[in-house]
Amino acid sequence: MEQVISLSIKKILKITFKDKALRMIINQPLEVAKKSDSVDLKITVLGGGLSGQAGAIKHGLSRALTLIDPNTKDSLKKNGFLTRDSRTVERKKYGRQKARRSFQFSKR
Repeated sequence: MEQVISLSIKKILKITFKDKALRMIINQPLEVAKKSDSVDLKITVLGGGLSGQAGAIKHGLSRALTLIDPNTKDSLKKNGFLTRDSRTVERKKYGRQKARRSFQFSKR
């Protein structure tokens, strides 16, 4: 699932991310860096669900803002926007149906 966001970000965010909380997550780095009106964006997101995509956009946007203006790095880091979520999918093990789920056990 590929989604492209370009400014006018407010219109496109309402179409792509209908949930107000997800739109707020995406706008947080822009508000903290005080650049919500002065930056044009073109964002491409692949895979995952809407919440994961919103988190990925927030992280990527924060990193891009630090490249544009290094003075914003401290405020973005203090708010935790530059920290990557390191959780990944656990691999499937042999002898099991999924990573942790076992095959159905039959006594007889």
